[in-house]
Amino acid sequence: MEKEHPILANQALLHHNETQFAKSLVKLCPGVWTAVGFAASTQHMIEGENTVTVIDTSESTKAAENVLAEFRQVSSKPVGRIIYTHSHRDHISGASVFSEGREIPVLASAGFKSDLIGQDENAIAPHKALGRRTQAQFGIGLAPDQRVSLGCGPGDRPMEGMGAGHIPPNRLFDRDTEIDLDGIRARLIMAPGETADHMAVWLPDSQVLFPGDNWYHAFPNLYAIRGTPYRDFAAWADSLSLLEGLGASVLAPGHTMPVFGADSVREVLVTTRAAILHVMRHTADGMDAGLSVDDIAATVALPDSIADRPWLGEFYGKASWSARAFAAGTLGWYDGNPTHLGTLSTVARARHLAHLAGGSDALWRAAETTDDLQWRLEICDHLIALGEPAERMKAEAMERLADAEVNATARNTYLWDAARLKRKGIPE
Repeated sequence: MEKEHPILANQALLHHNETQFAKSLVKLCPGVWTAVGFAASTQHMIEGENTVTVIDTSESTKAAENVLAEFRQVSSKPVGRIIYTHSHRDHISGASVFSEGREIPVLASAGFKSDLIGQDENAIAPHKALGRRTQAQFGIGLAPDQRVSLGCGPGDRPMEGMGAGHIPPNRLFDRDTEIDLDGIRARLIMAPGETADHMAVWLPDSQVLFPGDNWYHAFPNLYAIRGTPYRDFAAWADSLSLLEGLGASVLAPGHTMPVFGADSVREVLVTTRAAILHVMRHTADGMDAGLSVDDIAATVALPDSIADRPWLGEFYGKASWSARAFAAGTLGWYDGNPTHLGTLSTVARARHLAHLAGGSDALWRAAETTDDLQWRLEICDHLIALGEPAERMKAEAMERLADAEVNATARNTYLWDAARLKRKGIPE
């Protein structure tokens, strides 16, 4: 029987998980609450005169049931309407629980388009690859104690009814709109960022702002390693500036704990915008100087003025991944080096490297003796391409990298792929 990797995790990641995803029903102001830690995302409730409004509905029907039970502790009024801040699955998949079998308004941006629900089966797209990489990013199938965090939510949360409770939106908005939430004045604000269809919800009388996933307590996920279309960095930064200009006193994000106090809200929005702009400038300057994307990604770091901000820790997004995404999103895959206009297959490259090193035995020795785990992974890839049984060595290197990794999605991916390699029945 395969021995499980012992649970060792980066202490900063563990602290982030414990402080940002502790199950809590947080009162934002009279009549407004946020549910944190019950699902990958947060859910919000606004109490009106006769009904309540729910903003975002979690990724599963079971999580939605748990949240609704919490909401019922503070209000027995029926849900009169649902608002989707955007179309990601973890925000739209528990709606049927909150509607309780009734037809109610479901509000969203006119650009609403889920990347995981309602896909055209005949479309030419790598859906299996997306599914596989999504499982890796979120550690689906790992033991709950191994999946210590999702970066955006708790690793241990209900999985029953994943994606099962989605209700398509039936009221769409293509511009900023003032609306009445059963006696509560609100404004829907088009704010593209993590997705193009992002719609923030602003309560001007109580100065509470729901930004969706345009802000959370982690470095922004400017590129998701599961695989996503280009996320417009500039639009995201502009939306943060727009939201900062509202002067909110409470910020209730789509993930992590709310932020209280106008000065604190302003600081987290301003510094997050600065972080995005810094990655853009660093990458653009490097490309203008003719640097490789590898070198640009290897040298990106936040400036000292904001680097110590705890909400910019790389628990979910990562600056180096973001630099690669910005380079590809603005100029495409070609990095300006004519060498890369041609292509070697994985096997051909491995054969050339083995010949240069003095054969496969030399690659094995190099992999076994190097202290650089990233280099060990790369050598293992060459060995595997040559048909050598290096899968176990690669799996163990990934487990060691996972132990030190502060980024939850990188940790989950290392462990998920290590488990996949070990399941192949590789001999000791």
